[in-house]
Amino acid sequence: MIFQISDFGVSIFASALFLNAIALAQTTSPDDNSAITKTALDYIEGWYTGDAARMERALHPELAKRMISTDPKTGRSQFDHMGAMTLVQRTRDGGGKKTPPDRQLKEIKILDRYNNAAVVKIVASDWIDYLEMGKFNGDWKIINVLWELKPKPATQ
Repeated sequence: MIFQISDFGVSIFASALFLNAIALAQTTSPDDNSAITKTALDYIEGWYTGDAARMERALHPELAKRMISTDPKTGRSQFDHMGAMTLVQRTRDGGGKKTPPDRQLKEIKILDRYNNAAVVKIVASDWIDYLEMGKFNGDWKIINVLWELKPKPATQ
């Protein structure tokens, strides 16, 4: 049995290959990976240094930063929520400056990225952040943060 592919079929196939190549190129841009890392650094270094402008530059205005904690009275899980402006104000107030420079851990890892979306993990001094970022008007911004405190070190 012989299959014939029309010129139209060849052009459709070639177009599909071309579009696939573009999609792959969009998902692996080193420039975007650099910009994502820079946004994560603005966030964590801005926190540690009390640089509110740097923190604000990293955040989308509608940021939701959340942590699941346990209510000590009821033992039930609850959401602790913070918006962008609260986080910027806490940065301005110097909340992160309380962490001594030798403990200011900032391990950044891009866990996944596709087109205009990325998930980044930051291992910090006393907590771990999972950042969800989006590319808005050409700039990477943090949209959501889910974070968890690390266990306190045992005292001797």
